[in-house]
Amino acid sequence: MTSEHRFVATGSAGEVSAVLVRPADAWCAFVFGHGAGAGMRHAFMEACATRFAERGVATFRYHFPYMERGRGGPDRAPVLSETVRSAVSEAARVAPDLPLFAGGKSMGGRMTSTAAADAPLPGVRGLAFLGFPLHAAGRDSAERGAHLRDVGLPTLFMQGTRDGLANLDLLRPLLADIVPRPTLHVVEGADHGFHVLKRSGRSDDDVLDELAATFAVWARGFA
Repeated sequence: MTSEHRFVATGSAGEVSAVLVRPADAWCAFVFGHGAGAGMRHAFMEACATRFAERGVATFRYHFPYMERGRGGPDRAPVLSETVRSAVSEAARVAPDLPLFAGGKSMGGRMTSTAAADAPLPGVRGLAFLGFPLHAAGRDSAERGAHLRDVGLPTLFMQGTRDGLANLDLLRPLLADIVPRPTLHVVEGADHGFHVLKRSGRSDDDVLDELAATFAVWARGFA
């Protein structure tokens, strides 16, 4: 079942759109934030929602205010973080019987962890990141991940070996110092958008299946 929703992101930013995809056999829900350059209806987001649903995972996708407006770059971090918090509350309202997880693609994931580090996200049992953006392209640094030590929840990082926004040599030692210890799932040959080269012998669809299966196995441990 797919249903359209609207909720107040922040007092100043107003309402944003959201989509709940809930399979008949849903056993948990994932509050799924989009990346900086593409909204909740991007092909990757849609495809992930479909693959997750095949494994009994409902997804609550939503727009950040700047994407709802359809213009300009991302909102300032406090607005993005507050929107995450509002999305979690709305997901709990529309799917009150399902254990909640939260996270997202790239920026959506980082803003979710930022919000969780600032204050607990009510009812959220763990965070999952599809391509955590640890640094800007060509500017390798672990600084953007410093807040992860304050999250205090189980976390799942799904990262490609060709991801130009997350040097695994920096990410691994960062995660090693976090409690509880995060789960790192490395997707061989995938870039930041989880695309793989044809010569790899795999397809993007194969990667999507891997992401969904990895999330489902991980989330079962905390649902």
